[in-house]
Amino acid sequence: MLIEEIKKDLIAFQKEKNETGVSSLRMLVASVVNKEKDKRLKISGENSGFSEEELSEKSILTDEETMEVISSEAKKRRDSILSFEKGGRQDLVAKETKELEILKKYLPEEMGEEEIRNLVKEAVTKTNAQGMKDIGLVMKEIVPQTKARADGNLVARIVKEELSAA
Repeated sequence: MLIEEIKKDLIAFQKEKNETGVSSLRMLVASVVNKEKDKRLKISGENSGFSEEELSEKSILTDEETMEVISSEAKKRRDSILSFEKGGRQDLVAKETKELEILKKYLPEEMGEEEIRNLVKEAVTKTNAQGMKDIGLVMKEIVPQTKARADGNLVARIVKEELSAA
């Protein structure tokens, strides 16, 4: 499982005394644990007939769910980088960039702008989108295809550009 690979890498970073790697992966593991707790609460709230052991087993995140957590953490880093750049804090930009590089190791290869644009064009055709009023339809179609593989802000920008041209 993906979380096991992350935990092994965390131990390796600890042995190397790589502070950035350790803090990045500790934060990631904490986010995964929090997501598992949320999942456990949801499951126990829906169906209290599970034993403690069954509940623990069902609350473990799948690799896909773990990937969503990693993607969310990477997005936080990207947003922070933009904010720190605007504020002129190059020291923090460098730190966040290093953390983002560590997280990218666990994500699938990012889609290129041209690949996203082609998917958006297909989605616009498939949904018969007529303009900006149909942005929700197109996004609903495109987001599952680009999830964890493309920056949501980039996808949204391309969708807007394509709908403006339509």
